[in-house]
Amino acid sequence: MTRVDPLVLDGFVPYPEEFAVRYRNQGYWIDQTHSEFLFQSIERNPEKVAIVAGDIQLTYAELGDRILRLAAGFQHLGIGRGDRVVLHLPNVADYVPLVFALYELGAIPVLALAAHQRHEIEYIVDFTQARAYVTVERHNGNDLAALAEDMKASSSTLEHTIILAPDGRGGDLDGLLSHGALTHRRRSLPSDVAFVQLSGGTTGRPKVIPHTHEANLTSVRSAVRHCGITSGTIQLIVLPLSHSFAMRSPGYLGVLGSGGTVVLSQNGSPDAAFSLIQKHRITDVSVVPPLALAWLNTSLKSDFDLTSLRVLRVGGAKFSATAARRVRSELGATLQQSFGMAEGLATFTNLDDAEEAITSYQGRPNSDGDEVRIIDDEGNEVARGESGHLLTRGPSTIRGYYRADQDNAECFTPDGYYVTGDIVCERADRYLEVVGRSKDQINRGGEKVAPEEVENLLLSHEGVHDVSVVGIADDVLGERVKALIVPRPGSDAQDLTLVGLRKFLRGRGLAAYKMPDVVELVEEFQKTSVGKISKRSQRESVVGPA
Repeated sequence: MTRVDPLVLDGFVPYPEEFAVRYRNQGYWIDQTHSEFLFQSIERNPEKVAIVAGDIQLTYAELGDRILRLAAGFQHLGIGRGDRVVLHLPNVADYVPLVFALYELGAIPVLALAAHQRHEIEYIVDFTQARAYVTVERHNGNDLAALAEDMKASSSTLEHTIILAPDGRGGDLDGLLSHGALTHRRRSLPSDVAFVQLSGGTTGRPKVIPHTHEANLTSVRSAVRHCGITSGTIQLIVLPLSHSFAMRSPGYLGVLGSGGTVVLSQNGSPDAAFSLIQKHRITDVSVVPPLALAWLNTSLKSDFDLTSLRVLRVGGAKFSATAARRVRSELGATLQQSFGMAEGLATFTNLDDAEEAITSYQGRPNSDGDEVRIIDDEGNEVARGESGHLLTRGPSTIRGYYRADQDNAECFTPDGYYVTGDIVCERADRYLEVVGRSKDQINRGGEKVAPEEVENLLLSHEGVHDVSVVGIADDVLGERVKALIVPRPGSDAQDLTLVGLRKFLRGRGLAAYKMPDVVELVEEFQKTSVGKISKRSQRESVVGPA
């Protein structure tokens, strides 16, 4: 075997050696990369269908061949170990082959959301010093080919743009596939950074979350056990493939590693999802609470055969107990609640738990190696049954964001616990009930919105003197985005309506899920006793759309 030395990536916070030794000795981390994890399954199941996307089907053998051909194409471009490549794609058939082609080379996929637009993508490419950008020509009305051309002309690091057709095929993909195929072998180490995801954060820009092969695969293997994933699993994926829930909990990684089949959908609307469940005899699907509510409340339930559905997994935001109790009787599936974060920790209820536990709690930590602390505002641990701030560390939780010393000082304790920003209550047997958020970050239907990012853009509006963005409670989404605006003297209030401000933000390239749902014009902001803006009061003062 060719000798491979550890990858040194400036800005990555490694696990302390004593923890790395512990996690390996206790079997949480094993000597395996993502590429080796999947090719093990490819060798066992060559003729079985691995991925279905519309009228495209890939067997495991075809998946392996496509990965190695795409890897040869990236290598021909000079992409190699440690190079960052931004993937900005919807749920298309070649998403998984492209990710694994980069894994095969030891390159690092940067997993952007399909919903990200110019404002976010330009920053992501610049911050990660990406050498390549992969996207589709157009998506949701956005000209991404033009964005790619502009970035290539202006970026100091971006050398290659790879543009696929809107359906995820053709275009520059054919060129990547024209250079033969590599031989599968080890080109990276389990301790290398495998990929990076993006956090909404509470600051104006996304934080970059680096995961090593060994740490992420720990989470995948544990999720497979908790979720009962087998070679017979047929999982429908309706969430963006770059989400942790769609990727590792158990996600496409858990299903493909087990020899099951992954069916991709561009969205989770009842008409699209129910049709696929009936057609492909789907057994498992993961959704966020707004989608679960849409499924429960639609009249289409009786129009499709959903009897194959074994498990409906709900996570990404807290699912109300009232809605949770309806799942089994109305959809015929077992509910499995999940809670977690892209930074690492994941929890699940057990499939055979009592109904009260399944509908009331968000599960227990995925791994016995996960450490959880729940503390009060002064840093003291609370008694079991009391609510407090959730801190966690473990074999799948990062030790720091990429190139983010200030954020790391705020978000990680000196002894390595990640400060999640969640308020939870620990019940019996390590089960957690999520109570709320302590950070300003808004959780809109599972998508994270950073108030400061929206505020900064709104402040560039000529009619805005000051702005504060907060999350307000919503029965369907969990939280909606509310913008409180102090108009500039002499400005026209008609320019500061919800419709007008949304149009303005679209022009600045802000993703649709970050747009305000409510706008309120105020003369001044309410302040705390020490003169700070009282966001708590703003959240509690709810008005209809302006």
